[in-house]
Amino acid sequence: MKRRELIKSAAALAMATLSFASGVAVAFDGPELYAGEKALYEAAQKEGLVVSFDTGPEWANWKSLFRDFKKRYPDIEITYNDIGSAATVVSLEKSRRRPQADTAYYFAASGVDAVKKDVVESFKPINFDKLPTVFREESGKWFTIHTLNVAFLVNTRLVKNVPTSWADLLKPEYKSSVVYLDPRSTGIGQVLTFAAAFANGGSIDNVKPGTDYLGKLQAAGNVLRVEGTTPYAKFLKGEIPIWISYENDGLKAKYVDGMGDAVSVVIPKEASAAAPYAISLVKNAPNPNSGKLWLNFIMSEIGQGLFAQGYVRPAVPGTKLSDDVKSKLPEAPQIRPLDVVKAAEQKAEVDRLWSQAVLGK
Repeated sequence: MKRRELIKSAAALAMATLSFASGVAVAFDGPELYAGEKALYEAAQKEGLVVSFDTGPEWANWKSLFRDFKKRYPDIEITYNDIGSAATVVSLEKSRRRPQADTAYYFAASGVDAVKKDVVESFKPINFDKLPTVFREESGKWFTIHTLNVAFLVNTRLVKNVPTSWADLLKPEYKSSVVYLDPRSTGIGQVLTFAAAFANGGSIDNVKPGTDYLGKLQAAGNVLRVEGTTPYAKFLKGEIPIWISYENDGLKAKYVDGMGDAVSVVIPKEASAAAPYAISLVKNAPNPNSGKLWLNFIMSEIGQGLFAQGYVRPAVPGTKLSDDVKSKLPEAPQIRPLDVVKAAEQKAEVDRLWSQAVLGK
């Protein structure tokens, strides 16, 4: 072995011995994603674990975030569960005296609930200040990491002319073609009602134009049925001509579950609504530094880009996407961020006005 190689080998062995002796491995090579990343990683190494609640690997491409987080921070193990937004808040409340989770992910309305129950704490990750104000709690107790956006999912084998607007859906050619979820019992039903309101001159404070529109759609005979649970399997089977749902459902059907060109995903041209999905640092988390490292990674350009690969839109404006991903998630400035605090306050009014307009009650 040459002298230079011997010196390199000796240096590497010495470094490895030092790392082993101290119990802390040397931080990753290369530039930091943000100032202080290496110091945070070294603090997290002493914990060695992050517990991430409600991040099922097949949803929103969490599995790829797990993979790349582990590649960058090999000394931090990551565990998760997949229990749903409301159940996550219940779990945090039950374990408040001895928290099990470090981070909690949910539909942002559940984040609002978690703040009220005092089970999360303030943390402002990188890119926090770039988020729209309605997409974050002021002190950082929850913040949006991606959105789901209302779209028309059209089976092109059943529908000759693909509708591009809310106005189009009222045309006679779409008789008995439209399916959507009940706003009284589902989150997507609530969000699409606000999207219809935005498209018809309404606002977050005035949802009546949205419920009136859905009443007109019903009166025109264009509603095939209103569902109580997601009809994704029915859509895949070709039982639904037009489904008003979230964009990612259509993209998943198109690119993952075999529908291909038989599905067209349309953001209606008048307006759509972006439903925020948020995350929080748990109050008195057992591994707070690992939790902060995980949250920063999620909000980095790497993490945000991985969400886009999973067919959900990044929350951080200006996230750079590959041409392939851009083609699947084209720019849609007509998508408006939904203020979940105000939307929650309007829940009873949405239920009342929808029942009146659609059911005549």
